[in-house]
Amino acid sequence: MSIKEIVEKIIFQFSIRPNKACPLLIGIDGLGGSGKTTFVKEIEQELLYQNCQAVTFHLDDHIVERKKRYETGYEEWYEYYYLQWDVDNLTANLFEPLQRGCNNIFLAFYDKLTDSTVTKQTTVTSDSIVLIEGIFSQRHEWKSFYDIVFFLDCPRELRHKRVLNRDLYIGDYEERLDKYQRRYWLGEEHYMDIVKPITNADFVYYT
Repeated sequence: MSIKEIVEKIIFQFSIRPNKACPLLIGIDGLGGSGKTTFVKEIEQELLYQNCQAVTFHLDDHIVERKKRYETGYEEWYEYYYLQWDVDNLTANLFEPLQRGCNNIFLAFYDKLTDSTVTKQTTVTSDSIVLIEGIFSQRHEWKSFYDIVFFLDCPRELRHKRVLNRDLYIGDYEERLDKYQRRYWLGEEHYMDIVKPITNADFVYYT
């Protein structure tokens, strides 16, 4: 399925959505290194070409401060999956307002340099297509809010190679590998086990 075909499906669903007072909500899910950011950019460009209004939220923009997700007493994979995002806050301030057709979304954006958050306003009109991109997008608390969910499926070896070559801020290669083994990959395995995101997505896109 090409990007153009995907966007055609999205636009069709937008045209037949039952509540015209609310935007269409699209979930873009996938594990680390699966190509979600690139995929979303391509979708945005095609929607723009089709004269459609698109608004994107990247879940990684809305993680919490380090003290809330590191050295908490829990295992690192648990911190990553359960503590990295304030799930209840995102439910109340992102997903529920979008479902109600609220035009103004107020969210805390994380600043890595200062390890702090600042609240910003995003305007979302009722005639928008909203793309919510990020790992764990289909967690149980959020799944019911989406109109369509895409899961990006990518071979494990390629995903691992991408993230280990990408995340230089962690340290040298061995430090990156160690952190992924302790924290990120175990969190991903937990997600795959309890949510089964490939099975539950509406469409699987192979990258």
